[in-house]
Amino acid sequence: MHKLPISGVVIAKNEADRIGRCVASLAAVCDEVIVLDSGSEDDTAAVATAAGARVEQQPWLGFAAQKNAAIARATQPWVLLLDADEWLGDGTADELRALFASGEIERADVWRLLRRTHFLGTALGHGGWGREKVERLFLPDLRYRPAEVHEKLDLQGRRTATLDARIEHDTARSYDEYAAKLRRYAQLWANQKRAAGRHAGPLSAPLHAAAYWLKNYVLRGGFLDGAMAARYHALHTRYVFDKYRLLRMRT
Repeated sequence: MHKLPISGVVIAKNEADRIGRCVASLAAVCDEVIVLDSGSEDDTAAVATAAGARVEQQPWLGFAAQKNAAIARATQPWVLLLDADEWLGDGTADELRALFASGEIERADVWRLLRRTHFLGTALGHGGWGREKVERLFLPDLRYRPAEVHEKLDLQGRRTATLDARIEHDTARSYDEYAAKLRRYAQLWANQKRAAGRHAGPLSAPLHAAAYWLKNYVLRGGFLDGAMAARYHALHTRYVFDKYRLLRMRT
């Protein structure tokens, strides 16, 4: 199948066990795939190269800055950015080819794709994690806003649209690893919000945590995904609690 004028870009460190799947899904449709590695101590570079990527090195700059450095290396008219633990779902390559063939690609500067999260073998179809809209196909002059965590593209003045095509996201190697990751993210989030002048009251942590559980596990049907989903949403409820608890401690 023909390739599209897209640079697939990925940032990675010590992702040898999953970078191949990510790169292979991009290489099937993108004219080039770039993996920006930040000093992996495993076979990430070799696996990515074998799967069809050009691997370059850049010491870690932070999530937003690292992604911006990867985007700056793109040579094609469009960028498709994935994380190393993501890959293009079945049928997404065909959806992308149809989008370009029809000329509809020019209708927007940024296209959102629909991401489905997997947690320890369970696909989360409900609870807000089955069709999460993420901005991943965009013009190469866009950049991420400075952020320690949960970085976002600067969309000011940009046209956005949604493509009904899926990104799959296998978010955790193990329960303990994922719990530790969320603890790190909570620290980064609290630091970032405090630096921006945000504060948290004494009831912020329990109220936001309860709101997450009610919204995503109950009202959005997260419970429909089974026992593993319950563990996932419990972790995220704790994560929300920790974010605001830590922000409160910094006030």
